[in-house]
Order: sequence, then structure tokens, then C-alpha cells
Amino acid sequence: MTTINELYWDECAVGDACETHDYEVTEARVLAYADLTGDHTPVHTDEDYARTTPFGTRVAHGLFGLSIADGLKTQADMRFVPGMSLGWEWKFILPIKLGDRVRVRFHVGSKRQSSSRPGWGIVILPSELVNQHGEVVQAGEHRLMIPLRPQENAR
Repeated sequence: MTTINELYWDECAVGDACETHDYEVTEARVLAYADLTGDHTPVHTDEDYARTTPFGTRVAHGLFGLSIADGLKTQADMRFVPGMSLGWEWKFILPIKLGDRVRVRFHVGSKRQSSSRPGWGIVILPSELVNQHGEVVQAGEHRLMIPLRPQENAR
């Protein structure tokens, strides 16, 4: 069994990169997401209707993709000590179709210590959600505030 070490802010460097395991987008998962959010738009839930759209088939909700990207990052080999999400900037580039297998590629794009919260730092994680064909289907960046490693009090 592999032990995953969560990183403090000062334990990561600009350029550190990671790719997650993949995730299969199934009909059951998309329908569960529709039930969870209340978004039963037919392009996500009705194959007959979806065939009449430019996609030609059902596609996952855009926010489903972002949710999966966030969840995959929390399971990645490069994880951070829990902190606070400061937000996402995210674009939907290509449709995510039922049966696709997606994964996330991300890296530490920049980092700085927080000016308002001593003992904390901010990392910017440019991220891409990629399908089984290597196509980027969604992309953007996640801003996180994570703690610095606690310092031992010298006496």
C-alpha cells in the first residue's frame, strides 16, 4: 500500500506536475448528477432528443466535468494539506460524451505567501480535463490557499 503525503505550501514548487487516474463517464453517473442538481436538460438525459443536437448524442453537464476534475485532483498523487478553495476559472472546450474516460493534468503554475493570512500560501494550478483521445475537453485554473508547514517553537 502506498502512502500519500499531503503537501504543505512550502513543499511544492512551481512546475511540479501530476496526472490523475481516469474516470469513466457513464449514463448512470450523468443521470445521478442530473438528479443531484435538478438539471434534467434533455441533451444530458434523453438520447432521442440529443441525437437532434449538434453533439449527435447525450453529453455530460459542463459542471459535471468540473466536479469530476476537482474530485480527481483530491485523489491525485500530488495532494495538498486541506485548506481553502479560492475559486476556479474554467472553460468548456469540447463535449464530454457518455463512455468517455477523462483524467486531469495539472501543475503548480505559481505560488506566493498570503499577505492577509500569516502561515498560509496561495498556489495556482493550471489544469486540463483530457479524454481518452488526448483531447482537452475542459481547462482552466484552480486557486488554493494552503497552510505552510508549522514551525517548531524553539525554546
